[in-house]
Amino acid sequence: MVAVIFVLAFLVGAPAFAVAADAIVRDAATLQLGGVTYRLEGIDAPELDQRCISEFADPSTCGIEARDAAVKLIGGRAVACRDLGPDPVFKGRRIGACTIAGDNLSQQLVKAGLALSADPKGRFAADETKAKADRVALWKGCFVAPQSFRQWNKTAPLLGAACRDDRQAEMLDVMFPDMPPMPDGCNIKGKLAKRARITGNVGVYQLQGCPSYASLAKPNRWFCSEDDARAAGFRKAYNCRISAKR
Repeated sequence: MVAVIFVLAFLVGAPAFAVAADAIVRDAATLQLGGVTYRLEGIDAPELDQRCISEFADPSTCGIEARDAAVKLIGGRAVACRDLGPDPVFKGRRIGACTIAGDNLSQQLVKAGLALSADPKGRFAADETKAKADRVALWKGCFVAPQSFRQWNKTAPLLGAACRDDRQAEMLDVMFPDMPPMPDGCNIKGKLAKRARITGNVGVYQLQGCPSYASLAKPNRWFCSEDDARAAGFRKAYNCRISAKR
């Protein structure tokens, strides 16, 4: 059981704070404190199933590596998050301004090269520039912006010191494979689909046991939970729902 203490502001209308001695790191930009999942303000980080290229020109599971490095950065210290309201992009999640030991967690992650600055006011732009110049973490390899990965944009600009203009097509093929490998424990298949846009989604997901799970040989995404899939804008395949009722 995660030990969580909720501290509500005394002023009417003031945002609530949550403090956790043991926050769950969902990915390098997403924390779970108790029953609330926060997307850290002003940054974006690789998705768990995102693939990059290491400084040695090998494929890397950069999403998992960034998450694990974020866990080490937090180091079991208490995380405090100020709730800034609903996340307009990731459904069912909140935007959190979070700190560890008084330090802005978003800024620390950008400094460590585990996340990109996405703050509209550019608060973390200088930290990103330094991380890039120092070639730390993501920046020592080659990757695409997480937003480009989520959109499955195979023409996305390459980022990082190990990128090569003369090998751009080959590198993008590694980052957007026809048959992406499944991360450990993340067996939900996601497929981008234009028909899903009718319901305001970007794709559909299939659970093990759904009628079309086995036949979906080329998923675009893998998710660890239905909550993760829904947050990313995917809806459950209709035949999954029919199967579940039987």
